[in-house]
Amino acid sequence: MKAFVVEKIEDKKFTTSVKEIEKPVLAERQVLIKTSYSSLNYKDALSAIGNPGVTRVFPHVTGIDVSGIVAESRSDAFHPGDEVFMTGYDLGMNTNGGHSEFVKVPEAWLIKKPNNISLRELMIYGTAGLTAALSINELLNNGITSGEVLVTGATGGVGSISVAILSKLGFDVIALSGKEQQVGYLKTLGAQEVILRKEFDVENKRPMGKERFAGVLDTVGGNILAEALKQVKYDGVVTCCGLVASISLNTNVFPFILRGVRLIGIDSVEASLDKKTQIWEKIANEFKINTLNELVDEISLDEIQQAYQKILQAKATGRYLVKL
Repeated sequence: MKAFVVEKIEDKKFTTSVKEIEKPVLAERQVLIKTSYSSLNYKDALSAIGNPGVTRVFPHVTGIDVSGIVAESRSDAFHPGDEVFMTGYDLGMNTNGGHSEFVKVPEAWLIKKPNNISLRELMIYGTAGLTAALSINELLNNGITSGEVLVTGATGGVGSISVAILSKLGFDVIALSGKEQQVGYLKTLGAQEVILRKEFDVENKRPMGKERFAGVLDTVGGNILAEALKQVKYDGVVTCCGLVASISLNTNVFPFILRGVRLIGIDSVEASLDKKTQIWEKIANEFKINTLNELVDEISLDEIQQAYQKILQAKATGRYLVKL
C-alpha cells in the first residue's frame, strides 16, 4: 500500500517520502480501515521532523486522524463496510497513522460515523475540531452562554473552527491573530472583531487589566494566555489547549482570587471514547458549521511535506484535508 513515511537516517536526521509499504496484518480486536480521508495537525508536522516528544519509532507513518470504511475486522463491534473514524490516542505517534491507504487500529479507539455528517467533514474537523468542541463545551458547561469570547491563534485549525462554532452559537467572537492579511478570512468565519497579536502580545507588568471577555479559548499559551487572563470578567472561564507561542505561563493569582476566573485544560488525545463520542454527536448536530469549505485546503499524500513546512513556519491557515 502507499503511505507517507518518515525514516531516520542518523541521529537527529530524518527523511520523508511517499512509498509502498506492507499492508498491515490484524491481531485480535483490531480493525483494518480503507482510508478515505485524513488531515494534518501540528503534532503530525512534529512527527515528520522526528520530534522525540511525539515519535520515537521509525520508520513511521504520520496522521493522527483517519476516516474510512472497514475493510477487514477481527472485532465483534465493527464489520466490513462500516463507516468509521478516529482521532488521537497513539495513532500517528508511535503507531502508524492515517497517511496511508490502509490503517490498522484497536477497536477501543474507533467510532462509527454519526448521522448528519460525512467522512470528509469528519476529517475537516479532525483533532482540531474535536479540541475546539471540547473547549467550547467547557465554556458552556461552566455557565458561559453569551458575551464576548476571545479566540487566540484564530487562523489555526483549532482557532478557525472555534471562531465558526462560537459564532453559530451566538457569541460575540473576538479573534486574535498575527496574520493581518487574514482579517477577512476570520470575519468570513464569524469573527466580529480581529485583534492583531502585535497589539496584544506586549510587555505588561500590570497584574490585572480592564474586564472585557466572558470567556477565552486559548490555543497558543505563553504571554498571550497570561495577558488574556487579566482581561476576563468576573466568574469568567478560560480554556487552554495549545503551546505554539510558549509552554510557559507567567501570571499571578489576582484573576483567580479577585474575579473567580477559572482556567481549564483541554486534552483531546486521551479523552475517553464515551466523551469523544458525545462531543462528535454535538459536532454533527448543534455545533455543526456551514463554513467548512472556507477553512479547508484539500491535498494528496504527495503534497503533505510542503504543507508540513507551512505548519512549522506558522504560515498555515485553517485545515489541511488529505484525500486518499
